Amino acid sequence: MADPSTIVSVLDRAGYRLTEPRRVVAGLIAGRDGHFTAADLVDDARSRRLDVGRATIFRALELFTELNAVERVDLPNGDHAYVECEPVHHHHVICSQCARTTEVEACGMPAVARDIGRATGFKIQSHRLELFGICPDCQAANSRRG
Repeated sequence: MADPSTIVSVLDRAGYRLTEPRRVVAGLIAGRDGHFTAADLVDDARSRRLDVGRATIFRALELFTELNAVERVDLPNGDHAYVECEPVHHHHVICSQCARTTEVEACGMPAVARDIGRATGFKIQSHRLELFGICPDCQAANSRRG
């Protein structure tokens, strides 16, 4: 689980007020392990009887994404989810079974982007990489099951 102070500090550095609804949503995100959807947060808030609505959760996610404290990831099935992360450039490796998400550094992508830019004539401005697989814990659990 993450610490809600990560998102709180990102808000503070960007000059945004820390309202109670934003604090609640940051706490809901910190309580998640791996990727999550907005619907997951709505369900969490409802089950914990927190006074935060669906629209507030979506607005907070939009702001947190804009500030790079949360990143949207596109899942292989076409759905999207979110992961909490540090507001620096990185990529994600996501477990297809348990949703564990690990941040990884550049992975050689700047060189690949330069090569693609040269080959296509595009001026590459940004990139995003998401890798999906089975994490070591799930691999071990799968091998124990036979």
